[in-house]
Amino acid sequence: QVQLVESGGGLVQPGGSLRLSCAASGSIFRNNAMGWYRQAPGKQRELVATITSGGSTNYADSVKGRFTISRDNAKNTVYLQMNSLKPEDTAVYYCNAKIQVRHWTLENQYWGQGTQVTVSS
Repeated sequence: QVQLVESGGGLVQPGGSLRLSCAASGSIFRNNAMGWYRQAPGKQRELVATITSGGSTNYADSVKGRFTISRDNAKNTVYLQMNSLKPEDTAVYYCNAKIQVRHWTLENQYWGQGTQVTVSS
């Protein structure tokens, strides 16, 4: 069983910063790509940023230059540093990980429970 536990959400003023963390635990043989998605009220869940185990990153155009994704492979943890936050960044942010639990199994996709980020004055 694999669990993803997120932390770091909250209320911040426009222009402020937040740092999200997500730790994966449980039966993990190989932790491949990790990432962050978000879902605003009335909208579909969208990709924010992803990072491979080798450190290659991918960002949504809307967050490029403002958000930075990173990971600590030894801790199976992914981070999202969010700077210059805007009201349109308000959403529930979900951690995602593609993990193999045994060397003979295919990777499965796991989700965290979500953490609320609200950008408002």
